[in-house]
Amino acid sequence: MKFDSPLYDRIRVKPGEDRRRKAGTTSCEWPGCANGGTHRAPKGRNRENEYWRFCLDHVREYNHSYNFFAGMSDDAVARYQKDALTGHRPTWKLGQNGAGKRGATMRGRPFDAAFGADDPFDMFGELGGSGSKREQRREAPTVHNAQRKALHTLGLEEGAERAEIKARFKELVKRHHPDANGGDRSTEDRLVEIIQAYNYLKSAGYC
Repeated sequence: MKFDSPLYDRIRVKPGEDRRRKAGTTSCEWPGCANGGTHRAPKGRNRENEYWRFCLDHVREYNHSYNFFAGMSDDAVARYQKDALTGHRPTWKLGQNGAGKRGATMRGRPFDAAFGADDPFDMFGELGGSGSKREQRREAPTVHNAQRKALHTLGLEEGAERAEIKARFKELVKRHHPDANGGDRSTEDRLVEIIQAYNYLKSAGYC
């Protein structure tokens, strides 16, 4: 490469002189103006890739009065602005341009297991998906330590039915109530534990 080549100036940190050939300057296209057309101005709607060449003063004047929507009705302007939200690309309603017969069959069931979505925590199943793991497993409710302790206080095993819990509670209340023991309050603490255990199971939905 020659040291006086204009290509050499492009790779230097500070070129000494711009020796690239300059294109001829276009004259301003404003009627009666002889200045150089140094600035571009759009020609208008449906001519997006065409520009006028104006000088600085006339491009300012042109831009000040430029109206892209000139000649359009209010409805046409509203439609154009709405289409501009999607980049003037065609759109479809959700599900209309989907998976053919399968999309029509599964319409309204976006979280169904037939779509193959992995849902290990069953989050989508809570929103009504017919193929949720909750619907598939039908597991028995988990018995937590507090519930297990409450059942033990009533003398019941895990998995006791609601009717059984209510019957045992009534039985124990009658047995340990002071009125049933001639006013003896020695079993009053036991009665309090029974009532608290039953109230906990009731609030947890067991009875």
